[in-house]
Amino acid sequence: MNLIIFSNVLLWIIVIVQIGVIFALARQVGILFERVSPVGAMISDSGPALGDKVPQMALPNLNGEGLTLAAQNGRAQLVFFLSTSCPICKALVPSLKSIQSDEAAWLDVILASDGRETLHRRLIDAEGLQGFPYVLSSELGMSFRVSKLPFAVLIDKDGKVDAKGLVNSREQLESLFTASETGIPSYQAAVAGMTS
Repeated sequence: MNLIIFSNVLLWIIVIVQIGVIFALARQVGILFERVSPVGAMISDSGPALGDKVPQMALPNLNGEGLTLAAQNGRAQLVFFLSTSCPICKALVPSLKSIQSDEAAWLDVILASDGRETLHRRLIDAEGLQGFPYVLSSELGMSFRVSKLPFAVLIDKDGKVDAKGLVNSREQLESLFTASETGIPSYQAAVAGMTS
């Protein structure tokens, strides 16, 4: 009789522990869903639309000679808008360096911002950004209507907006290239196309 009581008590203890573990796991899954960023870059409707021609702009470069945006020189350009006070921008610097070296055959990566030059010079030194063209131009940000950072615009070799959006991770940066290759502007648009 004692063995049956002992086994029942033990089984109830195991069931209660399992309920606690299941509750903790369910809570962790909920937290992960909150933390996981969207799959693709978050497309913005403001600024030039996808496929629009970007006006050529002569821009100053803190790291060398000036450059021409949308130069149509047979190379695409990735314009990455950042800020000296943006931690996500700084976290994406290694990804930008990797993209710059991996895609050097066809792509120029351009960093863009506005504000005080001294702060940007400090950022260039601190993050090792001497290898990038670094543009300080409020006009550039206004022409693309950049309101949140980090923001990236992929301009094709013909000077047209190929893809753009708010990017918070390397995956979102790379989604701009995928959008360019597939012609589908965003993951959200692809999902919407599958459901309709």
